[in-house]
Amino acid sequence: MSVFERQQRVVIVGGGPGGYEAALAGAQQGADVTLIERVGVGGSAVLTDVVPSKSLIATAESAAAIRDASSLGVQFFARGETGRPSKPEVAVNLRAVNRRLLALAAQQSLDMAADLERAGVHIVQGEGRLVSPTRVSVSTGRKGADFDEVEADTIVISVGASPRMLPSAMPDGERILTWTQLYGLEDVPEHLIVVGSGVTGAEFASAYSNMGSKVTLVSSRDQVLPGEDADAAAVIEDVFTRQGMTLLAKSRADKVERSDDGVVVTLSDGRTVEGSHCLMAVGSIPNTAGIGLQEAGVQLTESGHILVNRVARTNLPSVYAVGDCSNALPLASVASMQGRTAMFHALGDAVHPISMRTVASNIFTQPEIATVGWTAKEIEDGIAQGEIHEVHLSTNPRAKMMGIQDGFVKLFARTGSGTVIGGVVVAPKASELIYPIAMAAEHRLTVDMVARVFPVYPSLTGSIADAARAMHRVAD
Repeated sequence: MSVFERQQRVVIVGGGPGGYEAALAGAQQGADVTLIERVGVGGSAVLTDVVPSKSLIATAESAAAIRDASSLGVQFFARGETGRPSKPEVAVNLRAVNRRLLALAAQQSLDMAADLERAGVHIVQGEGRLVSPTRVSVSTGRKGADFDEVEADTIVISVGASPRMLPSAMPDGERILTWTQLYGLEDVPEHLIVVGSGVTGAEFASAYSNMGSKVTLVSSRDQVLPGEDADAAAVIEDVFTRQGMTLLAKSRADKVERSDDGVVVTLSDGRTVEGSHCLMAVGSIPNTAGIGLQEAGVQLTESGHILVNRVARTNLPSVYAVGDCSNALPLASVASMQGRTAMFHALGDAVHPISMRTVASNIFTQPEIATVGWTAKEIEDGIAQGEIHEVHLSTNPRAKMMGIQDGFVKLFARTGSGTVIGGVVVAPKASELIYPIAMAAEHRLTVDMVARVFPVYPSLTGSIADAARAMHRVAD
């Protein structure tokens, strides 16, 4: 019997978003699928990263909404002992918040595991290691309970990444923390020092500031979010400053140490910053060491990421890699798409190679920043031929009604044809507003096509229509 006449055997190492989707797709295609996961289905994305962090951010948004409600004419008062009203403070019960978000994460993991079991996926709790391009060994870590090696026709590596740690600022889980350790805090930090002004640093700085912490953000670059749209980063910096956050630009943290009742961050120029807690948000490293990849012949980058092509295949025909351990964009949505694409390709189904150019991404600060496609800088530098139009939300009627003061919509269109090639949205729930721009970029719609769609009036999406209408191409 040939390999194509029997049930295909798929082994997936790691059950994050990419591994989960690969398992579902493989089962849907009729393969015999085994998923190896050491902490729980969903991996760190569900248990210690995306789900808990965005739940925390939702709490912070609620606290900010209550704090800012007076601008809409809503006031909160309590009766004092004299019977006269007194304005109460907004307080966040961080212990209850963390209990809730960890419970949500755990339930999401259980729900995902149940989905896989219903689909017929065999879930093994343990650690997987490549023995060869077609063999994986599994260990549960319990003496005498190791599994034999598992044979596979296709192997998918989905082991994710972990917070990068610096020898001079080692986290202790109490005062010096990675983003996975924040959920053990019982009280809102009095003064949180965030080292790192990338996406993770900016998101948590925004969240804890809105929950009442004094926040100092240490950035080695000229401005926060150095890899993002410059105008969007400027809006976030302005919001942070108005909230009372201290921004230390062009400042590199040399070391972080515990003090008697907090932490001391020493900067490269000799200055010190004292606080109650420090969050180290200095990037992540792929979890690819020690799992047999190099021994099996899988090609890695210098940073330890697995090199894959547009269908998530490695240099070995039987091995695929998805998610943050690969050299693709480190987004849960990309991992999920890679997982499905890898299975479709491996099992012979029709497949559309992934284009990273039309991947929408979002930064969950307040306001949020959502982007897709080519960037304004690439257009300004002549890398892409395009035109830019920006609409400030201060002109949007719905934004005025909601009391939104900060934000904009940028639309990018190809010079000549008017085809949408990207955009930026800075607004509350920008993650929802970017979708129509992403659809336009993916399906190569022109600005006139976008302009012909009826937006609800009044709505924030009306600013997208306004930008498209302003870029109307006059027929020759």
